[in-house]
Amino acid sequence: MSPAELLKEAKAMQETIISYRRYLHSHPGIGFEIEDTLSFVKKKLMEIGYEPNECGKAGLTACVGGKKEGKVFLLRADMDALPIQEQSGLDFAAKNGRMHACGHDMHTAMLLGAARLLKQYEDTIEGTVKLMFQPAEEIFEGAHDMLKSGLLKDPAVDKALMIHIMSGMPFSTGTVIISAPGVSAPGADIFEIKIQGKGVHGSMPNLGIDPLNAAAHILIALQEIQTRELALDERTVLTIGTMNAGTAPNVIPDSVTMSGSIRTFDEKTRTFMKKRLTDIAKGTARTFRADAEVTFKNGCPALVNDKELSASILKYTRELLGPEKAFSVRELNAADKGRKSSGAAGSEDFAYISQEIPSIMLALAGGQPEKGYVYPPHHPMVKFDENALISGSAVYAYTAMRWLEENKPE
Repeated sequence: MSPAELLKEAKAMQETIISYRRYLHSHPGIGFEIEDTLSFVKKKLMEIGYEPNECGKAGLTACVGGKKEGKVFLLRADMDALPIQEQSGLDFAAKNGRMHACGHDMHTAMLLGAARLLKQYEDTIEGTVKLMFQPAEEIFEGAHDMLKSGLLKDPAVDKALMIHIMSGMPFSTGTVIISAPGVSAPGADIFEIKIQGKGVHGSMPNLGIDPLNAAAHILIALQEIQTRELALDERTVLTIGTMNAGTAPNVIPDSVTMSGSIRTFDEKTRTFMKKRLTDIAKGTARTFRADAEVTFKNGCPALVNDKELSASILKYTRELLGPEKAFSVRELNAADKGRKSSGAAGSEDFAYISQEIPSIMLALAGGQPEKGYVYPPHHPMVKFDENALISGSAVYAYTAMRWLEENKPE
């Protein structure tokens, strides 16, 4: 297998991969409710010659290779969308109030493309490639669910790789950015704070307990954790995204519900932030005679990239795409006049896998701003350049085969 040959074969199936992407884009599901996507992926895998296996509530796995003794390399694509009303203007835009605004339709189509490529090379694969089609990434539950269902067993997985497409990147479409060793995506925790007061007519505040007043002070007090309780290198972001209460302008409501998220880059800081958020919310509420209950809904740890994989995948992607379309984060930081990147802001539940086995996260350029790809992921008008699909499929297939080749049994 030569990289040029594989890339040529990926280009030959471009229209097929685009057709996969457009069907997936126009039939989005959210969380574990991805029936259309799941049946489509399963059908296409069977058409290619796979025997897909259900894994967890709505996940699929399939293996290729295994005809030669060797290790097992996992390739992951997420399949779920977001509860967003699409405003992209695309001919194949979704119309069900859900949207692939984070490019998971691109990821799934690329991995299906890689499945086709890998099947062509099955007899030469030095080991096994395991394909992982995952639900519920956006709610940080899908990877964990599949892990509990034996994702990394039968056969046991040695290494894992994921690709995430990004719009609005200042790189030509199809360029790959390889994460540096260490954390590339922070851990995340979603929380809810319910403040219980005592509703009363607005003309008699002394007879009630104002939960909005308590909520306002909690909102301000929580911001002090970062400025007064964390060291300079203990990076974190705490966001309050919703605050809901009341139905009338002249009535103090009975309760307030707030929700938000915490992003941290290590487990020690993550644990500290959760404890202090709870302490401050409860303590501040009591100061104003109210009660606060804190509930952590879901979350995921930080995504850790393996040192050996980071170096190996950089070498493989350059073999495949050329040095002008494959970079490491360290190289980009060095080129940026020595200013170190602050790291990714978005969390990623592939982190659960990275906590179990050596893993790597790649970013794929999916459209430059000057070419009209100006909106970020999770925006109702975001678009992705379908020309990136070829690179994504080829990178998935080539990196897995090359790593297995370099690490075959003596």
